[in-house]
Amino acid sequence: MLKAIYPGSFDPVTLGHEDIIRRSSRLVDELIVGVLNNKAKSPLFSVEERVKMLEEVTKDLANVRIIPFGGLLVDFARRMDAGMIIRGLRAITDFEYELQMSQMNHKMEAGVETVFLTTSLEYSYLSSSTVKEVAAFGGDISQFVPDVVADRITEKMNKKESVD
Repeated sequence: MLKAIYPGSFDPVTLGHEDIIRRSSRLVDELIVGVLNNKAKSPLFSVEERVKMLEEVTKDLANVRIIPFGGLLVDFARRMDAGMIIRGLRAITDFEYELQMSQMNHKMEAGVETVFLTTSLEYSYLSSSTVKEVAAFGGDISQFVPDVVADRITEKMNKKESVD
């Protein structure tokens, strides 16, 4: 059984993330979407909120599980008994960083391979950071994120505005 992990912050999940999830779920028996709890960042959404949104977005994919994690990715892969890490690449700059990370991961855990999927051309410009920036200025993000995510971002931004 081929089990893979697609890790990320997913703050928020974009249509680019969804595209990689859907494409990679067809390549493996089980895909674990690992939602990183990175204490160094201050995310827009809590880990629990990100997990719920991803569960909603992937509810039609029977071989996909959404699991939060912290710490080293290779340790998470070991705990999940996954032999593959899937990473999406948008540009050359992504490749340089991801290659370094994959080599480090392979050095720490030789049994875990990293597979790169290039982002579909229609999402090559897209990032969670730019989605948050557009949303913060009241822009329309519906073409960048799944509907359920757009609704949640709008709610968050409205709450932030009422506090500020």
